[in-house]
Amino acid sequence: MAVSAKVSGPDFSKGVSEEILKDNESLLGHIGDEPVLLVRHEGDYFAVGAKCSHYGGPLEAGIVTGDKVMCPWHHSCFDLRTGEALKAPALSPIPAWHVEVRDNKVYVTDKKSPVITPRKGTETQQYVIVGAGAAGTAAAVMLRRKGFLGSITLIGEDKELPYDRPNLSKDFLAGNAPEEWIPLFTEDFYKQNRIRLELGVKVEKIDTHRNSVFISNGKSLKYDRCLLATGGTPRKPRIPGIDKGHVYLLRTLKDSRRIIARTSWASRVVIIGAGFIGLEVAASLRLRGMEVHVVAPEEMPLMNVVGVHVGSYLKKLHEQHGVKFHLGHGIKEIRDRSVVLDNKQSIDADFVVVGAGIQPNTELAEQAGCFTDNGILVNEYLETSMPGIFAAGDIARWPDPRSQRPIRVEHWEVAERQGQVAALNMMGDKVRFQDVPFFWTTHYGLTLCYIGHSDRFDRMDVLGDMEQVDFAVAYYEDRRIAALLTVGRDQENLKVEEALSHLDDEKVHEILAEYEHRFERIQSSPGFMEPSP
Repeated sequence: MAVSAKVSGPDFSKGVSEEILKDNESLLGHIGDEPVLLVRHEGDYFAVGAKCSHYGGPLEAGIVTGDKVMCPWHHSCFDLRTGEALKAPALSPIPAWHVEVRDNKVYVTDKKSPVITPRKGTETQQYVIVGAGAAGTAAAVMLRRKGFLGSITLIGEDKELPYDRPNLSKDFLAGNAPEEWIPLFTEDFYKQNRIRLELGVKVEKIDTHRNSVFISNGKSLKYDRCLLATGGTPRKPRIPGIDKGHVYLLRTLKDSRRIIARTSWASRVVIIGAGFIGLEVAASLRLRGMEVHVVAPEEMPLMNVVGVHVGSYLKKLHEQHGVKFHLGHGIKEIRDRSVVLDNKQSIDADFVVVGAGIQPNTELAEQAGCFTDNGILVNEYLETSMPGIFAAGDIARWPDPRSQRPIRVEHWEVAERQGQVAALNMMGDKVRFQDVPFFWTTHYGLTLCYIGHSDRFDRMDVLGDMEQVDFAVAYYEDRRIAALLTVGRDQENLKVEEALSHLDDEKVHEILAEYEHRFERIQSSPGFMEPSP
């Protein structure tokens, strides 16, 4: 997405005092009409573009860690020396400038040339990527960025160019993001980078003996390496009337367009599910003026994911914006103009949106002989049990170095980063996937950031002031912080990501203690279980 920005701060071409920055500090300024971030690290100075290439996040509000700068919005990471995008969701670099120190002043001079990457592989090698979502697209882009010479074929069932799926339930659905923001890249980008697209088709079979994939359009492709990034399919509850024409699942751009079209005349919607997708859809449709009802069997939204305090907080937030909840209930039947709950209550509805999670698409992997168990089992290099076949994204179940157990996570950033690591390993590198899971969700302008992974927390510490929209929640497993949710605390979230990525529990506690004087510890409560003695 193209990002424009107003400039502020000093003109770095005229120089600033070299005493203006301490180590690992940054200063926002500009060169001409381009915003620039000047950073001091280990006595050296670096200058890079000040806006994240993903959605324009302000890098001055992020953190400097080593020779990298991290974006506060979605945790993209950039190389201070080159501007290279090191970690998704940013897939494009930011500009970088040369810096000179003269007469105790720091000057930003001319812009650096793009990084020239050494070539890898041979032109005869053939890589096939099955799935054109987050993981598949990120893998294809990384292969070219790292100089892969062979052919790359990206196969997707969706007819659209690969797009930014998280926006489908957020700003795009709410009417706050134009459709031109949605594609990850233009068609010309794929042509220029020699990434062959096979869209609107399905891979029906993988022949591992002949290293071939067979596509529904009759084509077959040979492969030297194959990446499975087939994602998931929305779960469809077994409810009478679920297949009616006014009932929508939300997974694709087409789904989001259909829901938006329905809002042009409809006024009432029932949402099945109080998970992240269900609540994001609720917020987006309220912003479009819909009467919104949310039906879910749990007693509190997202309680198993974020705990009772955050679940209650989100429920109250949605209720303040007019959403009506029907929790602790299922749906007995979907009728043409209403839904009937299991307590016989009838709710008028012009249409229904289902947000009941996804089922990982493992059928192709199973046919190919890959081991599966609630996803495709991979090792730390994202290799499946079949030689030459890798897996990434929502379908991959990998060994988590923090919990010491295999996990599968359905987050966009995780999928993209797995695609990037898989691409490196397809080329023969040995890079372990050790990134810390991260996701973000937004409701009526409120953004919650969650770093880590905890599906069995036994304790929660809530710090800060929820009413002032400034708080953090630490989730513990066996006395170790496994995850952190923050609102209004982007830098803490970034710092905890860095600490968790290095398995540094002591540093995580230091980060929280550093800000504890600004936090008021309002509650410490049990999760699902009491802590072990």
